[in-house]
Amino acid sequence: MTAERTRLTVALRELRARTGLSLAALSERTAYSKSSWERYLNGKSLPPRQAVQDLCRVANEPGGRLLALWEIAESDWSGRAAVPAPAADEPRPPRPQEPPRPLETRRPRGRGGRLMVVLASAYTVIVGGVALVLVLPPDREAPEDEPLSASAPFSLAPQCHGTACEGRDPMRLICGISPESLTTYRTATGARVELRYSEKCGASWARTWGTRIGDRVEVTAGGPTHDVRVEDRTDTETYVFTEMTAAHPGSTVRACFMPASADGERECVEARVGGTTTTPRPPSPP
Repeated sequence: MTAERTRLTVALRELRARTGLSLAALSERTAYSKSSWERYLNGKSLPPRQAVQDLCRVANEPGGRLLALWEIAESDWSGRAAVPAPAADEPRPPRPQEPPRPLETRRPRGRGGRLMVVLASAYTVIVGGVALVLVLPPDREAPEDEPLSASAPFSLAPQCHGTACEGRDPMRLICGISPESLTTYRTATGARVELRYSEKCGASWARTWGTRIGDRVEVTAGGPTHDVRVEDRTDTETYVFTEMTAAHPGSTVRACFMPASADGERECVEARVGGTTTTPRPPSPP
């Protein structure tokens, strides 16, 4: 499986895990069978574009990020991304020996750049001059669903914890795999703000979507404050996220949304890690 397909597969699996749906339940909510979803989520076949859209709909997720990844994977799979052959009247140069293709990485778009990164299921790590490939194990399912392929020998682990995560990118540090959603808040402008928490990383962050250019969100858990600004149209079509702030069970995490419009009001929401209480300020519009 190519790096392009790998990134799409991991993104689909992370999104499906957030829904909490079994393959059977997912098939009931979409036009695709349980066996089809098993193939898509394990990278055995490329899903149709509509399947990606349906999963985003079921998960209440903006489709921009996943559809962009699908376009890249589909282009690679179909051969449209290949270099065109020379014209018939042009001499064909000898084909050079190609070096092994490295796994491609993409810069996440957090504070320094906001395009949502997908955690690839294969990472290359250099240890003592030797390249080791770490492979994410296949998607796990409930017992009532058909079995999936065997587990891979390695799994990915978060790269920071607690204060070591402070001010760092949750996707790059592998904290964005199946995080807990503490609360989701709808602002007066219609934008959504979600507080997320990774127990494995001991850190929280905020993300927002349905925004306008110039909107800004900040997050804190009683320590440093980290923020992100919606810079361009691409940001408005997907979601942007802040850097992480250290948090632990019992911590109160607070996110504030500042609209771009001069007459817009600052709106804040709080959630306690391990609790259910949220405190919107001002109250969420109906």
